Amino acid sequence: MSTIVFIDTRGKKIPKAATEAVTYAHQLSGGPVTAVTFGDATGLEALGAYGAGKVVVARGVNTVDGQQLTKLVVDVASDQDAKNVVCMHDATGRSVAPRVAARLKAGHVAGAIALPEGDLIKRNVFSGKARSWVKVSSPVRVISLMPNSIAPEQGERTATVEEYSGDLGEPRIALKEVRKAGEGIPLPEAEIVVSAGRGMKGPENWGPIEELARLLGAATACSRPVADMHWRPHHEHVGQTGIAIRPNCYIAIGISGAIQHLAGVNQSKVIAVINKDPEAPFFKAADYGIVGDAFEVLPKLIEAAKKLNAEH
Repeated sequence: MSTIVFIDTRGKKIPKAATEAVTYAHQLSGGPVTAVTFGDATGLEALGAYGAGKVVVARGVNTVDGQQLTKLVVDVASDQDAKNVVCMHDATGRSVAPRVAARLKAGHVAGAIALPEGDLIKRNVFSGKARSWVKVSSPVRVISLMPNSIAPEQGERTATVEEYSGDLGEPRIALKEVRKAGEGIPLPEAEIVVSAGRGMKGPENWGPIEELARLLGAATACSRPVADMHWRPHHEHVGQTGIAIRPNCYIAIGISGAIQHLAGVNQSKVIAVINKDPEAPFFKAADYGIVGDAFEVLPKLIEAAKKLNAEH
């Protein structure tokens, strides 16, 4: 059964979500898969370590034009008579996967969180408050994988790389400007996230948040009001109207836990909350909680993190 996996590798390095998607596709097929990507990234041979036997790359394509990328995936899938198409469930994947499914007359499972159990594929519904199992009855199925749903498995293989030779047509989207989020760990890829809200009282108090994140090897995030007041950049805003994340550990400091915020973080494996209000809604969703003033608790956490790092 042929399987291809569509990934976005436009950055300087292969993103963690791409290695997860290739691992998922490899375990799904039981053998090597073909990775399909675009842009001018180098080192694509390394995808072989995660199960890709071959990488097909469309060079010179850097704009995220859903029409072009859909044709790229459909062309490779048709050439290889693929029965499974796996995509990353990121902005690019969400744009391309439904189109690919329509073109291939395939069933589409958006936001899968595990390998199929027989014919059933598990996914989140209602902003992660429930699970559903989807059965795809079409000969071809398209699956987009949520980040942090499967651990990348790395071996010692390398993949062959070949350039896509087809014609993707003229792009319908023109790239005018690129604004990078900056250095650090991208939020969708972070295994630990340290997040803070209005309880920090102002942008001048964010030093301890950044220090704790650095000590833990974590990404920093914030609630929507913090981003709206320009205390922190908007790319750090997590929640229903921001970025939805699924880290192994989410530490919320001075955030009350409004339902819109919870919808974007409640798929975290462990949630720890620090808030001086014992009635804060976030405590109901937390695995661990500290009722206390963030300005008193944070220094103790920082010292504990320093001690832990020194011991290891």
